[in-house]
Amino acid sequence: MIKDTISAVESATSVPLWRSLLFVPAHVPRFVETAHERGADGVILDLEDSVPQDQKGEARRQLPESVAKVARKGASVLVRVNHGLRALAADLDAAVMSGVDALVLPKTDSAEWVLEIATAVSELERERNLPLGRIRFLAQIETPGALQRLAAIASAHPRMVAMALGPEDFSAAVGGSPEFDLLLVPNLSVLFAARAAGLLPLGFVGSIGEFSDPDNLRETAAHARRLGFAGALAIHPKQVAIFNEAFSPSAQELEWARRVIAAEDDAATRGQSAFSLNGKMIDPPVVRRAHEILALASNN
Repeated sequence: MIKDTISAVESATSVPLWRSLLFVPAHVPRFVETAHERGADGVILDLEDSVPQDQKGEARRQLPESVAKVARKGASVLVRVNHGLRALAADLDAAVMSGVDALVLPKTDSAEWVLEIATAVSELERERNLPLGRIRFLAQIETPGALQRLAAIASAHPRMVAMALGPEDFSAAVGGSPEFDLLLVPNLSVLFAARAAGLLPLGFVGSIGEFSDPDNLRETAAHARRLGFAGALAIHPKQVAIFNEAFSPSAQELEWARRVIAAEDDAATRGQSAFSLNGKMIDPPVVRRAHEILALASNN
């Protein structure tokens, strides 16, 4: 297997702001038609689990029109492909087009698998005169075996931009239920591997299917942000606004960050890299977090 070559310029696409990525079954026109109104940072046109086997072909045929529709308000457009080879080949042939920002790769279990798909995508980009390397990858980790190879998966290819645990599939794979005790360690493992490779860690510690209790979901998402996650995948429009709020800096955080930056400037004039603010020691890692909070707010 030969890893395809992508130039430094082509692979240097900035990491996107994806606080919320909304799954939309690609075979249901009424969901596709209204997806751009939901406020999600990105829309995932799903060709995998939510599409019945006998309707996958039609979903692929509708993809060019669907991509244009969900992008109408500027959201990123992602397509979740299937894992099986025959279906995957058909999905890639349909999905590698202008307007698609990323592919969601379910059941990713090795770096070799990522490389195989990257090679195929590059071939299609060249054949279709598309910018080489523009389509990125979001890898879903859904098996216990994949946990042993997270670092390799995260750094497998420059197309990699994000990773997320698939809580339902992962729980089923280990014979358990998608509960906090089971999901905390694998979620943190994905978080650490993604951050180490400079990728977006997406997700929260719980079932993705929970949307009937907004207060609980809001706290779960806020907890995920405190852990270090950057956003989450949504299966229902009700989840989008909650994720957008939870993964954005609060007014209190912004005020704290501004005070830290102002105090940093003052300390710098005195030749200090560490200083106290309101009775707490502020050193370079804390200052870096303040800058990150302000940068995140400016991108929202």
